[in-house]
Formats: sequence, C-alpha cells, structure tokens
Amino acid sequence: MTPQTVPTRMQLAPSPEGPHQGYMPGFGNDYETEALPGALPQGMNSPQKCNYGLYGEQLSGTAFTANPPERTWCYRIRPSVKHSARYTRIDLPYWKSAPCVDPDVTSLGQYRWDPVPHSDTPLTWLTGMRSMTTAGDVNTQVGMASHVYLVTESMVDDYFFSADSELLVVPQEGRLRFSTELGIIDLEPREIAILPRGLIYRVEVLEGPARGFVCENYGQKFELPGRGPIGANCMANPRDFKAPVAAFEDREVPSTVTVKWCGQFHQTRIGQSPLDVVAWHGNYAPLKYDLRSYCPVGAILFDHPDPSIFTVLTAPSGQPGTANIDFVLFRERWMVAEDTFRPPWYHKNIMSELMGNIYGQYDAKPQGFVPGGMSLHNMMLPHGPDREAFEKASNANLGPDKLDNTMSFMFETRFPQHLTPFAASEAPLQDDYIDCWSDIEKKFDGTPGKK
Repeated sequence: MTPQTVPTRMQLAPSPEGPHQGYMPGFGNDYETEALPGALPQGMNSPQKCNYGLYGEQLSGTAFTANPPERTWCYRIRPSVKHSARYTRIDLPYWKSAPCVDPDVTSLGQYRWDPVPHSDTPLTWLTGMRSMTTAGDVNTQVGMASHVYLVTESMVDDYFFSADSELLVVPQEGRLRFSTELGIIDLEPREIAILPRGLIYRVEVLEGPARGFVCENYGQKFELPGRGPIGANCMANPRDFKAPVAAFEDREVPSTVTVKWCGQFHQTRIGQSPLDVVAWHGNYAPLKYDLRSYCPVGAILFDHPDPSIFTVLTAPSGQPGTANIDFVLFRERWMVAEDTFRPPWYHKNIMSELMGNIYGQYDAKPQGFVPGGMSLHNMMLPHGPDREAFEKASNANLGPDKLDNTMSFMFETRFPQHLTPFAASEAPLQDDYIDCWSDIEKKFDGTPGKK
C-alpha cells in the first residue's frame, strides 16, 4: 500500500469532545451540525434571510408525505441549481445497471471469482467501478447491482452523485476519503459506508491501491433489521453508526459533476466546488460503521440458526418475509452448539446470495475463497460446504471453538442476479469452482440406527 497525502480542503465544524471527533453517533437520527457559529437556523427551517448570506435548501430522500419523512435541510453558499448546467452523456462502460441481461451470458450456475486484479491503468472511483451482477430494474427502483471498485487516483475537482441508488461501500484494501456535501467520511477495511441517493461527493485515495465491494441499492433505503425475539441488544447497535459533522469548500475552480440517472451517466461543468453546505440538520445523511462493532448472536445449545441472525442492514421489499437486499456479516465468533453440524448447511434459497471475503478464511469453504474474492449462488441453486469442510465438521470434537481471523459478507436479494459481461469474461472466474462438490461421497446405510 502506498500512503498518499490528501489535503483536507474543506472547512470542518468544531469537533465534539470525545473519541469520535468529526462524527455524530446514531442511525437515522435527526442530526444538526454547523461549520460556522450561527449558520444553522434555530426554531425554523426557512428564514427569510439565512445568516452569512447562505441559501436554505432541502434534500429529500422520500416523498414529502412519507411517514416519517427522510430529509435534510442544508444551508449552503450557492443553491444546487448553480451546481447544475447543461448535461452531456458520457460512457462508463464497466458500470452496468439492471436490467442488464446478455443473451450470451449464462447466469444460472454456482460461480466464484478470485480477486479482480489491479492494473497499471490509473483509475478513479468512476472509471474503476466494475459491475459483477445486476438484479431488478433501475427504472422502477427495485433490485440492486453488485460491483468491485479498483481505485488508484483521487478525483480532482470532479464530483459524483447517483440519482438511481444509495451505495453501500465495503472496503477490502486501501483507504478512501469521501468528501461529501454533508461532511467527510474516511473509510478503511473492516468499515462500511452508506452514501444516500442524490448526495454529491468526491472520492480521494488516502492509501492505495484501493479495492472493495459496492452494493448499489435501487429500492427502499437500508435500515436496521427488526431484532424480534433477540430484543434490544446485540447485532448492529444504532449508536455505532457515525454521521459526519458539517464541512464546506468555498473554492471557485472549474469542476465537473457526473450524475448517474436511470442507468445512464451525464456530466455537467460548473465553476466552483459543489461541496458548499456550511450547516445542516435532518435524518438523511451519509453514515459509516465499524464492522468490528457488530455483536453476533447464535445457538448456545444445539442446531445452527438461519443466517438472518447475522443481518447488519436490510432494504425492505414490498413482499413480507423477503428483502430487496440484506447485508449479512460473518465475522469472528464462538461456536458452542452440541451435537450440531456447525458450518452453514446445504440448502437452496429463494434469495440470491452474492458473497465477498474481506479477510481470512470462510468456514464452509476453507480452500479457494480468498480475501478479495466473490461467489454467487443464484436463487434456488443448491450450495453448501465442500467435502473437506463437511468431513471436518462431521467429525470434530464439539467443544467450544473460536472461529477466528475471518470476515466475509453477503449481498442477498429476492431477485435473480444476472452476470455482467465483465463478470462472465474478464473477471478472474474460477472455472473449477463447481467441482468443489464433486468428491462428496454417498454415505447412505440402510441399517437401522446407523449414523
């Protein structure tokens, strides 16, 4: 990794005292923050005149009549209409949106990829995005896409926002800075970030090259799953999510803003930085979360619970019992169940499961699923442990066992995931992955009581 010096050009709000300087805790809170004293109106949203000559503007993540509404009031140097001019279509050929169904690509199958390698070509957040799968339809705002990002260069006076989706970013190597309209998020492996639909930001390399995974959510935004019988504690706690404090740039320099809209990319040229929000309040904001804060739960007597107990975030669908997307985390944990096959069992699932390995070894696939790699088990296709994992778990001494040095995740959706041409022909596909089950033996013995 090569550390880079990225100057912070944004003027930050005074950092709160305590261990989380530069961030405010909570998930979906009504936050308030200002980078200049008195920039945030009190007792009202839209005064006749804002302090410092600022413009009041609302960023809405839901319809006005939604209950509760998701919106943030911004007090900015220029209204956003000044950061938008005539648009020109541009092409980012590796970033695909659903529906992206290539008749020459077979998506039916169990697939696994080695890490997408870095190249000598300089790549930014936009040019380095590599779409792997798409599901649903971006135009009707249902479904998702999964991507791998390869970033070696910072965006310089270039900015981006997606009108299509919110992005869930899962770094695997390198460190990035997301300078957004609402503040700065620094991100490294074992953390995630949520970037809301419509939020403008610039991505800079703090340490590179950087690689990671992105879940692009076309549907309802991510929320914390209901804990049900688990109750008030464990899993992901709201207080561990962090929103950035206000920061702004007052720079007049030729800049470009790229917009993703209905799967197409458009670019406009402006004469200043669009990151000019001096103060804001609301519940529609970017967030970061340290995956090491996730507290897993599990069986403490017998049997292996469903993987839904490992859900960090969920994006609801219109169909009860299924999700547009579940983000599931498999991290270090103790295994203590007695008389139980402890790794994930063999199964077929209505949900399509795309997995990624952040670091370490996944217990159901001790060989071949390496950090930076991905696998796809599409809806209703059987999958589960390979022979080595099955034999080890079937014959293990079932004392308490610490599953250590492991962190993998899953993007799971109720929609079938279609491979992109890049995933099918350019990404390092393991052609022999399906063979990991070929040496599983028939063990059937009809003798009564025989195990």
